[in-house]
Amino acid sequence: MRSAVVTGAAGGLGERIAARLAGRGYAVVVADVDEVGARAVARAIGRGARAAELDVGDPRACERVAAGAPGLAVWVNNAGLLSAGPAWEEPWARRRALLSVNAEGVVNGTLAALGAMGDDGHVVNVVSLAGLVAAPGEALYAASKHAALAFSVGVQHDLRLAGRGARVSALCPDGMWTPMLFDRASDPRAAASWFGTLLHPDEVADAAVGLLDRPRPVLAVPRWRGPLVRLLAAFPGLGLRASGPIMAVARRKQRRFARRVL
Repeated sequence: MRSAVVTGAAGGLGERIAARLAGRGYAVVVADVDEVGARAVARAIGRGARAAELDVGDPRACERVAAGAPGLAVWVNNAGLLSAGPAWEEPWARRRALLSVNAEGVVNGTLAALGAMGDDGHVVNVVSLAGLVAAPGEALYAASKHAALAFSVGVQHDLRLAGRGARVSALCPDGMWTPMLFDRASDPRAAASWFGTLLHPDEVADAAVGLLDRPRPVLAVPRWRGPLVRLLAAFPGLGLRASGPIMAVARRKQRRFARRVL
């Protein structure tokens, strides 16, 4: 049986991706630093799913999980941390955690997976639209996601140059309505995407699994936002002028959405 590993899968988006992969017949490894939560998700998924405690910042731990997944065919680097607010207000421990999970975790997981899977394997790295453009209030988060995106695309080039058939895809969704998004709920910037509409995790999970059928190096969700944020990234002055009005509209939309949901 072919195996799939999903990191950060003890809840939220990772849980949804893991369930979809199990539905496709993969023996899923629900990997998370929260082993208790991972076990609960694995039990709920059934179909041979099992849990693994994993700190993605530890490359040896990633290698052990990869080696323990016979027939590894899919690895989804979903584990991530979000922080919002001015970079100078972030303590060192938070900065280090963001880079360790969002950037190093993608590197560690990707290399561990490529070392264990064959040429038909596929690594899906859940990045963010913040990997395409530096959003206001997310400088450190965006920096970590830019690193993850550059690594993903660069490794895909290297695989082709080496004649390997394995694939690496970067999934870049806009903000999602998840508990992680509100880990700093007192800061309204943590609750607003640039365009004011939070995605449902099911939309992003569908896109992540859909990349196995139609591989792409980079996929933005929704797709139309990819070209728009690339335009803002190409012309930083335009982005600086537009960021204030865009975020003001986004926060108003998010407040209305929160009143309907909460």
